[in-house]
Amino acid sequence: MVEKVKKRDGRIVEFNSEKIRQAIHKAIEAVRGEDGEIANELSTKVVEEIIRRHEKETVDIEQIQDIVEEILISNAHADVAKAYILYREKRREVREAKSRMGVEDDLKLTINAVKVLERRYLKKDEEGKVVETPKQLFERVAENIAQADLNYPKPDVNKTKKSFYDIMANLNFMPNSPTLMNAGRDLQQLSACFVLPVEDSMESIFDAIKNTALIHKSGGGTGFSFSKLRPKGDHVKTTSGVASGPLSFMNVFNAATEVIKQGGTRRGANMAILRVDHPDIMDFITAKEREDVLNNFNISVGVTEEFMKAVEEDREYNLINPHDGSVYGQLEARNVFDLIVTMAWKNGEPGIIFLDRLNRDNPTPEIGMIESTNPCGEQPLLPYEACNLGSINLGRMVSDGKVDYNLLKETVHAAVHFLDNVIDMSRFPLEKITEMVRGNRKIGLGVMGWADMLIKLEIPYNSEKAIDLGEKVMKFIDDESKNASRKLADARGVFPNFEKSVFARKNIRLRNATTTTIAPTGTISIISNASGGIEPLFAVSFIRNILDETEMVEVNPLFLEVSKKRGFYSEDLMRKIAKRGTVHRIPEIPKEVQDVFVTAHDITPEWHVKMQAAFQKHVDNAVSKTVNFPHDTTTRDVEEVYMLAYKTGCKGVTIYRDGSRSGQVLNIESVKKTEKKLRGGGESKCPECGSELSFNEGCMTCASCGFSACSV
Repeated sequence: MVEKVKKRDGRIVEFNSEKIRQAIHKAIEAVRGEDGEIANELSTKVVEEIIRRHEKETVDIEQIQDIVEEILISNAHADVAKAYILYREKRREVREAKSRMGVEDDLKLTINAVKVLERRYLKKDEEGKVVETPKQLFERVAENIAQADLNYPKPDVNKTKKSFYDIMANLNFMPNSPTLMNAGRDLQQLSACFVLPVEDSMESIFDAIKNTALIHKSGGGTGFSFSKLRPKGDHVKTTSGVASGPLSFMNVFNAATEVIKQGGTRRGANMAILRVDHPDIMDFITAKEREDVLNNFNISVGVTEEFMKAVEEDREYNLINPHDGSVYGQLEARNVFDLIVTMAWKNGEPGIIFLDRLNRDNPTPEIGMIESTNPCGEQPLLPYEACNLGSINLGRMVSDGKVDYNLLKETVHAAVHFLDNVIDMSRFPLEKITEMVRGNRKIGLGVMGWADMLIKLEIPYNSEKAIDLGEKVMKFIDDESKNASRKLADARGVFPNFEKSVFARKNIRLRNATTTTIAPTGTISIISNASGGIEPLFAVSFIRNILDETEMVEVNPLFLEVSKKRGFYSEDLMRKIAKRGTVHRIPEIPKEVQDVFVTAHDITPEWHVKMQAAFQKHVDNAVSKTVNFPHDTTTRDVEEVYMLAYKTGCKGVTIYRDGSRSGQVLNIESVKKTEKKLRGGGESKCPECGSELSFNEGCMTCASCGFSACSV
């Protein structure tokens, strides 16, 4: 009797006839739709044949698959056999591709996930050879982060380790990149987001540059407000000279960043914010008009409520000299707003940050004012503060066509425990950062896979039903994250600065000053095989260049499943979709499928803002979201979106007009041109945040938001 199966990697596992039935069922489903009865009948015949041929207790996996093919063909199911053979061949190609990367994939991740892990996360020896599997990576992280439990009463490290491992290995939750890279290793710096102060003195400015280098080297990104620097041309009493202004020093920061690698894995990323009432604001708004300037910065204008009222009332507003608080002059608010809109229309920058709203929700106003955010804008922080982020994969939170709120609750509580432990386990590059982080204990739990969840629920992204569900799901996550933080506070105590927080007045005892943030996710969504953040799909099908300079049509797995189930799949159709960039107005595709599989450019900008606003209602910090515009959009359209973001309670807004920057990546029809340009030393911009991309060994990656497009 066959009892064991020998896997390709030599492992011996229990023989499980259910796996044979599932494989046959998938093959039948791919060509005919549901037919469980035939799958049961055929799998029984396969098992009988295995037993007849193999007297030994152990059978090779390849022998089992050969018998499956024979039974399918001999029982007049040639079409199913073809699907099974093609699937088997595809799996072989995937295994070979992973092998060429030098990675033993013991979790059966996607090729792109393995490529990202190989490039940035898995341990390597001195010769650069990968010496860690994906499973071992998650075990390393889980083991390390669970150790924080030893700091508190009644620790159960083994139970905690299993919980942390499960949420990562099942791709239900993924922490931010520095945690995956550094946990359990020498560096042990686990946070992604930092804000450093820049005061109006040469000492402060160059201290900030030095500290930036330390943070970037450890794997973090930095945000700065340059609003305290005196304007260009202002008198400097100590030297009898004149100030050079914020823009000149931003260039110094940019140059320093250019030569710093983040732990050898990614280049440093920065956010620069200047208040709209700073005298140099017009120069700041136009600072990135040329694409080769300040390439290591995202820039955003810090907008005030007073300024927005002046825009609405079409009047002047005051410019304030930060050196002495005096009125420096006035500008027409409408002219400034129009310039912001025009520059954003031209190349995606600057974005805008609503500063008063950030401080309205500042949980610790007695400790300081929020003046900047991390590089992608979703994490407002006090000077010297840092925050570690993580995201729940909403696409995995669907069961039987419904949101699985039990699984979601379980995942939220495990993730909050994980992120709180990260604070204790992280080794920060500056003592001031350690004090601020452990004083406020901010965490940022967010989401990815939102578009995947909507598709599984058959809800169009651009619908009121989707907006309502987004608000409901995020409220649930936010509420449960607070419940989890309360439980931790009961067991471990409130955060040290609790008495100086808004929660003390309300008698709400929390372990963490903030619990929720929505980040762009980038590479962790690739690892998790999930759509990024709360963004819609970028494409249903696109052409990817593989290493031998040939092109491969890559199709969203959910669309692939639907197209095969409903019988309209063909290679030609997938290529047609890749060239067009949308499934809309393609007669071969049913209308209801077209409605569900909308992409970023199928959706009007207003729906992007409405979705951002829906999630922002139940997020402590902010929401990273790009509002996509078609190439032929007008500045008036951009203006309307900015005003809508203001009126619907968003804390900031970033827009990108398709094709407004040269070298745009993932232009749907072909990635090859972009890759060739990058290989040749040309520039390319990230489709998520507009920052510079770099190309290395088959991957295009963005240092700012973590976006990655990998070829295999």
